[in-house]
Amino acid sequence: MRIASVVGARPQFVKLAPLHREVVKRHRHIIVHTGQHYDYKMSQVFFEELSIPEPDHNLGVGSGSHGEQTGRMLSAIEEVFMRERPDMVLVYGDTNSTLAGALAATKLLIPVAHVEAGLRSYRRGMPEEINRVLTDHMSDLLLCPTELAMANLEKEGVQKGCHLVGDPMAQVLLEIEPLLDPAVPERFGTRRGGYVLATIHRQENADSRENMESIIEAMLEYDGDIVLPLHPRTAKNLRSWGALSRLEAAGHIKLAEPQGFLAFTSLERHARMVMTDSGGVQKEAYFFRVPCVTVRDETEWVETLEGGWNVLTGADKVRIAAALQRPRPKSEPTLTYGDKHVSQRIVECLEALMASRS
Repeated sequence: MRIASVVGARPQFVKLAPLHREVVKRHRHIIVHTGQHYDYKMSQVFFEELSIPEPDHNLGVGSGSHGEQTGRMLSAIEEVFMRERPDMVLVYGDTNSTLAGALAATKLLIPVAHVEAGLRSYRRGMPEEINRVLTDHMSDLLLCPTELAMANLEKEGVQKGCHLVGDPMAQVLLEIEPLLDPAVPERFGTRRGGYVLATIHRQENADSRENMESIIEAMLEYDGDIVLPLHPRTAKNLRSWGALSRLEAAGHIKLAEPQGFLAFTSLERHARMVMTDSGGVQKEAYFFRVPCVTVRDETEWVETLEGGWNVLTGADKVRIAAALQRPRPKSEPTLTYGDKHVSQRIVECLEALMASRS
């Protein structure tokens, strides 16, 4: 088969890595990079560290409003598909690249497989939620990471083509855990198990001055080290609001540029706690048994809330401060999200679908 993968953002590059290795054992794999994340530390470094080949097509779409970005991607991806004629299209997660890839394939009557199908935060105000729902309802194969994701689809009347396969990210974390360097925190002037790793990038926070002021106040009042790799959009907004200097002046807050996959994952693995608004980082913290504070009012990874491993605070200074000071949960996480055979199961699902249509 000719299988095309559409990717554009950091988490998608990670999930692409094990799937690429599995696909090319028997099939042609066409990698289409939309350019949604285009900075070296947000894109190219992941291809290098995870041994992913250069994309066959790099569309260079870049940033823009949701409508503008998705529209430009749709047009460019459609042109690629008309030239390449893939038998199947793989899309990943919940970004604008996901939706554009699924739309382009559907319009051209190419079967779509959605990796990470069935996740729901049940907050339609989030662009990511709209992308998830629309992509699921266009897809021929819904490749779910959890039983709850399967149940979410069943509630929406989506039953055909649903498969519980696990999460490729879990497969990657299992594979790379022995490579994670416990000395990485020392590069940031802190020690293993003695810091909070913080990431803030979602539109609802990064583009809201009110939310960011509340989050910053909670960080400034925290009495331990915080390592804060700044997403380019977050850094740009903080600078324009005059808030970046306050973080720079705080000795306990270690500001950094976006990190490569291995360095960032090492920071996750060896943190005392994680504070984030990222979906994937919540799940990764749970995988590594690191308590998480999620500065959102909901999560698509609801299993992480069990036992207090993840706490939802919204952008509320008081709730964030309390969550950062809470003790480590006594019970152990109950879910792994996958094993080292997730990609194999996914490719077997692709092959079964195509065999049924031949």
